[in-house]
Amino acid sequence: MVRRKDNRGRVLNDGETQRADGRYAYQYADMSGKRKSIYSWKLLPSDRTPSGKRADLSLREKEKQIFLDLNSGIIPCGGNMTVLQLIEKYISQKTGVRHNTQANYNFVINIIKKEDFGTKRIDKVKLSDAKAWLIKLQKDGRGYSSIHSIRGVVRPAFQMAVDDDLLVKNPFEFQLATVVVNDSVTREAITRKQERQFLEFVKNDKHF
Repeated sequence: MVRRKDNRGRVLNDGETQRADGRYAYQYADMSGKRKSIYSWKLLPSDRTPSGKRADLSLREKEKQIFLDLNSGIIPCGGNMTVLQLIEKYISQKTGVRHNTQANYNFVINIIKKEDFGTKRIDKVKLSDAKAWLIKLQKDGRGYSSIHSIRGVVRPAFQMAVDDDLLVKNPFEFQLATVVVNDSVTREAITRKQERQFLEFVKNDKHF
C-alpha cells in the first residue's frame, strides 16, 4: 500500500493530509460518529510556522490531545463553544431567579460581550488565562465586588462544562483574593451614636 507523504517526503498517518497551500489536516470521528477536522501549518512540534502565519500547536500535538479527550470521554475542542456561549447557556438554565439575581446575570453578560476573552474557546482557557483576565478587569477600573460577581457566574458556568464532559478541569477554581486586590470598603449605614438615638426615639415616641 502506498502511503501518503507531505511535501518534505514524510509519511503521513491515517487521517492526515496536506493541502495544496501546505497546511496539514486531520480527520476523525467524534463520540457521536460525526466527522471532524483539525488543521495546523506544522506536522511536528519541531517544524517552523510559515512566515505570516499564526503560531499554533502542530498537527500531531492536536491529534494527541484529541485521543486523550476521546479516551477520557471529553468532547474534543470543548464542543467549539466560546466563553460567552457557555455563560449564556449556564444563565439560560437559571429560571425563576429573583430580579436582583437576573440583573446581575445581565451585568455579567454585558461585560463579557465587550471582552475579547468572551470570544475565546473554552478549551483554550487555562488557569493563567483566567487569572490574567480578572487582573485585566481590575486594571480597567472594575472594583473587587464587581469582579467577585463576574467570577461568581463564570466559575459555575465552567464547572457545568466540566460536568458536561466539555472540559477536564475548571480554570476558575482558585481563591479570588490571591489574584486581585480586595479594594472594597465596608460601608457603615449609621454610626453607633445614630443607632442609639434612633432606638431611643422609637422607644419614647407615642406613635411607635
